[in-house]
Amino acid sequence: MDRAQKAESIEALKGVFADSGAVVVTHYLGLTVAEMTDLRGRLRQEGAQIKVVKNRLAQKALNGSAGEAGAALFKGPVAIAYGKDPVSAAKVVAQYAKDNEKFSIVGGLLGEVVMDEKAVKALATLPSLDQIRAQLIGLVQAPATKVAGVLQAP
Repeated sequence: MDRAQKAESIEALKGVFADSGAVVVTHYLGLTVAEMTDLRGRLRQEGAQIKVVKNRLAQKALNGSAGEAGAALFKGPVAIAYGKDPVSAAKVVAQYAKDNEKFSIVGGLLGEVVMDEKAVKALATLPSLDQIRAQLIGLVQAPATKVAGVLQAP
């Protein structure tokens, strides 16, 4: 990889870190191609992606914005899972890590906040943005539905 490709990769990673709701850092040592393809498919269904990154390039892309703790996440064979919704990638990755012992969560980045493994798993238990919207619409529609039901009753 020459300097131009490295600079291009760093800029792409900066875009990922800036535009994603949350970035989950994982170790994938020992996964087969079929298992990795399965994980990619699961993430794609939720609107998220996974990308294998070079540690040094990821650390340069962070450029101190997440501090020493953020740079410390990038050690060993690292892949990052990310998506627009902060919860989608975390949910899929947490479930996959539970099903496959070769795959593990190292931590994550939520904006400038560095999360450990427990925080990522806690993020995975939260409802997604679509679920929150559905609950809100249900709450708004409930009184009108009840009034209409009372008026229709004999």
